[in-house]
Amino acid sequence: MTPLLASALMPLMRGLDAELAHRLALKGLAMGLAGRDSRPDAPNLATRALGLDFSNPIGLAAGFDKDATAILPLMRLGFGFVEAGTVTPRPQEGNPRPRLFRLTEDKAVINRMGFNNAGLHEYLLRLKHLERPLPAVLGANVGVNKEGADPERDYPGLCASVAPYSDYVTINVSSPNTPGLRDLQGEERLAAILAAVAPPTVGKPVLVKLAPDLAEEALEPIIEVCVAAGVAGLIISNTTVARPGSLRSPLKDQIGGLSGAPLFEPSTEMLSRAWRITAGRLVLIGAGGVSSGAQAYRKIRAGASLVQLYTGFAYGGPALVGKIKRELSRLLKRDGFAYVADAVGTDA
Repeated sequence: MTPLLASALMPLMRGLDAELAHRLALKGLAMGLAGRDSRPDAPNLATRALGLDFSNPIGLAAGFDKDATAILPLMRLGFGFVEAGTVTPRPQEGNPRPRLFRLTEDKAVINRMGFNNAGLHEYLLRLKHLERPLPAVLGANVGVNKEGADPERDYPGLCASVAPYSDYVTINVSSPNTPGLRDLQGEERLAAILAAVAPPTVGKPVLVKLAPDLAEEALEPIIEVCVAAGVAGLIISNTTVARPGSLRSPLKDQIGGLSGAPLFEPSTEMLSRAWRITAGRLVLIGAGGVSSGAQAYRKIRAGASLVQLYTGFAYGGPALVGKIKRELSRLLKRDGFAYVADAVGTDA
């Protein structure tokens, strides 16, 4: 099967319960049923960020493959990087079902999964047994358990455990579905966690993933904390608890984090603000609502060195990756940019 054919089957998957469809998709990917995109990336898509070389700047966000069960098949679809997780120290079931909802009319998803995952031990076993060298960059996204968590203890342990088997590590303090987690974004608490992690000692670039719901005045102090601690970059942004008035789906009032098309504008605005504040001191990864090459390009021009997909990929399927890359390459050429890096921040 090819990515194009796999994408053609997506409407059938949307007839299933959202979480069941996700599980089946991961199993199909792990079995290689989505095929691969064997076309080489256009030279102008190559970029270097976080001290790493990417064949293209399009990545898969954390949350899709929480337990690292389909890393290689996902990379073979043409992603420049794949971020696995969020993984917690101990296995946990997550929140009661139903907890994943398609807002089809809005090209959006609401989830309140609650860091459901098989735990660090299983996650590490899978990373250790990956066939290397990997065809793309691998990120590991880490978080804390709902019960019994000690962030100043858990995050350093998680980072130290996953760093030998990944190319970068993301500290998730911004999921809305673990009680109290977003409080860890506060300036003082985040500073304490990062002091415990000591990013420069981890051995791999450490990133922090932020929520789009931060108060405007909170962003600059958080960025300064990250810079002072030696963090390499930020992911902007996670899902939102806001509910825009434009939402049409009858599921719009479900509790959880909203992702997809409605998140594109607010997350891109936050990205622009972060670019202006960081002034080149941190690498920014843009996430939120990307489902086309034009939208990826807007993230890049707003300040993102790299871009992540999630909900757009869930709706568009495997063929979307190649489509976005081809469109992005054309836009870079149209505007006279030889490489992705030349376009970063040009609108910010």
